[in-house]
Amino acid sequence: MNTKKLMLTMAGLALAGLVGYGFWRAAQSAPEYFQGQMEATETDIAPKVTGRIGEILVKEGDQIQPGTLLLRIDSPEVRAKAAQAGAAGDAAQAVADKAQNGARREEIQMARMNWQRAQTAADLADVSFKRVDGLASEGLLAAQKRDEAQANATAARDAALAARAQYDMARTGARPEDKAAANAQLRQTKGVIAEVEAARAETELKSPVAGEVAKVLAKLGELSPQGVAVVSVVNLNEQWVVLNVREDKLQRFAMGSEFDATLPALGRPSGDSQRYRFKVYYLGVLPDFATWRATRAGQGFDARTFEVRARPQAPIAGARPGMTVLVQ
Repeated sequence: MNTKKLMLTMAGLALAGLVGYGFWRAAQSAPEYFQGQMEATETDIAPKVTGRIGEILVKEGDQIQPGTLLLRIDSPEVRAKAAQAGAAGDAAQAVADKAQNGARREEIQMARMNWQRAQTAADLADVSFKRVDGLASEGLLAAQKRDEAQANATAARDAALAARAQYDMARTGARPEDKAAANAQLRQTKGVIAEVEAARAETELKSPVAGEVAKVLAKLGELSPQGVAVVSVVNLNEQWVVLNVREDKLQRFAMGSEFDATLPALGRPSGDSQRYRFKVYYLGVLPDFATWRATRAGQGFDARTFEVRARPQAPIAGARPGMTVLVQ
């Protein structure tokens, strides 16, 4: 009886050993896979001005081109600054025109008439002085009268010279320095106007890139801060695969090397997966806290993990960011 039990026990152990060996052999012969996922260039588009979302013109999934209008922003502050800049520009233009054109024709005529009147008064004072000087020389008038006549003649002559200078200045116009200052102020104001116009243009947010609208983060009527993304656009023509590979397996993905991979999401109707060719263009080590891993428990060495990026050699129809990629 004991012999029979012993034989049964030994037979069970042998059967268990055969089953375990079978599983071990299957595990050893099973192919090793590297799993990654597809990525694509994604652009977050943000406005340069703060305002309320007045109109949203795109939705998720739309195909857009550079320059496509995405949304409109209502900004009373930009409108107020535009009005201020416009008024300042008009004032600066008027000052520059005045400096460039000089005095009006009527002002020049008035200055000429004042000069002629002052010159006539100076001629009369000079004639009067000559008469008084002759009478004083003959002893018929006191020297005091002669001195007064001479002073009047000198003052009249100076007044005539001053009137002539006023006439010349009115005819010549503003000084070159005044013209330069007026023109500089005009250019400065035009710069302010250009800045405001640029801000007003930003209230109509346009896409700088082509692609597919991935996310519309803005909501109608909400306040959109400056620099915060409101629309994300993904370029499906610029995709790549990202794999995390332990360094002892890294020789399979050397820089510039090529490999075949499958995308389970793009399987054929027959059930098998089509293979796509990729080429490695980037290798980079991941941060220490996430990459150290023992090669064998209790022995061997700790291996780091590298990020591998590879581009498809030909466009993959239907591929989208996030799809799983398998490399055998």
